[in-house]
Amino acid sequence: MNKNDLSPASFIGVEGNGIISFGSGQPDLPPPDQVYKMLPHYRDFKYGLIQGMQSLRKALAEQYPDSGSEDFVVTNGASEALDLSLRVIAAMENGKSNKVLLAEPYYYSYPHLIRFSGLEPVYLKTSQGRIDLDDFRRKVNDCKAIIINSPSNPTGRVESIGTLKEIEKISSEHGVFVISDEVYKELIYVRENYLLSGPHVVTINSFSKTYAMCGFRVGYLWSLDADFVQRVIAIKTHASMNTNILGQEMALEATRVPRQFIADQLKIWESRRDLLFQGLQSLDLDIWKPEGAFYVLPKIDNPLDFVWNMYSQHQVITYLGDWFGAPGRVRFSYALDVEKIEEGLARIKKYLSR
Repeated sequence: MNKNDLSPASFIGVEGNGIISFGSGQPDLPPPDQVYKMLPHYRDFKYGLIQGMQSLRKALAEQYPDSGSEDFVVTNGASEALDLSLRVIAAMENGKSNKVLLAEPYYYSYPHLIRFSGLEPVYLKTSQGRIDLDDFRRKVNDCKAIIINSPSNPTGRVESIGTLKEIEKISSEHGVFVISDEVYKELIYVRENYLLSGPHVVTINSFSKTYAMCGFRVGYLWSLDADFVQRVIAIKTHASMNTNILGQEMALEATRVPRQFIADQLKIWESRRDLLFQGLQSLDLDIWKPEGAFYVLPKIDNPLDFVWNMYSQHQVITYLGDWFGAPGRVRFSYALDVEKIEEGLARIKKYLSR
């Protein structure tokens, strides 16, 4: 590996040997104990329903208004749900261009998934990490879809309810699909999550972040547009068939976990947020305070040198802001324990002081 070849793939799964990783978006907290209880007795390893286990979809329907099990598709993580949704939208003829709006900074896979679907990413301006509504109004009418990610990866920012309602209203008026990526919806420190709704809203979620079940690869999409759901199932039938049935059984157990589990986890995330945010702020870095998820995105001089030198010289992994459409910044995840955050901050301070 060398500096100019760095990418997110350079660091995924890298650990050990004194490495401290602020890179991973993988929770280090354990899944709920309940998800393991069915393992010793589980014996069903046959193909499952393409749309997902009926029992899991029924459990999900209890969490969403005016919904039934038919309104969900269980997918291989949120990534497959995003991919399938974009491919369906790309195939629809609605008099729109092939453009998809996304706010900049963005989750690094969005532009790639958009292009893989034969669509074109168009970037929205943001202010302090939040969508510029005036820019949205200028660009939305010519687009097929918009992707909303609140709380955001990589900024940790949460869009205001007023902004989300305006996006709902204008998108509905123009017949534009809204893909709402809500994988961090339970990890908000400032208010309850606002659930986007409307005739062309597709909500994406997963069990990876809330329940620390990343490797099980269980996500889902929810839409009240029955035609959209059937189009997704038609593609999934030939692309990946059913989602991991063992993972689905474990996800079903997660839906039964008391809400207190999530509340307790949120307190841990918030305390880590405060530790990392205050530590980076004390180093005189320009930084937005995260309101959800588990990321911060400070400005750093010569960010490529910083990411490379912190890794090669100080065994600290961080992610380059350019990968997220945020040049001049570096993304830090605080999905690691307090001792590692403190040690990582000490190494960063030593590097920056030089």
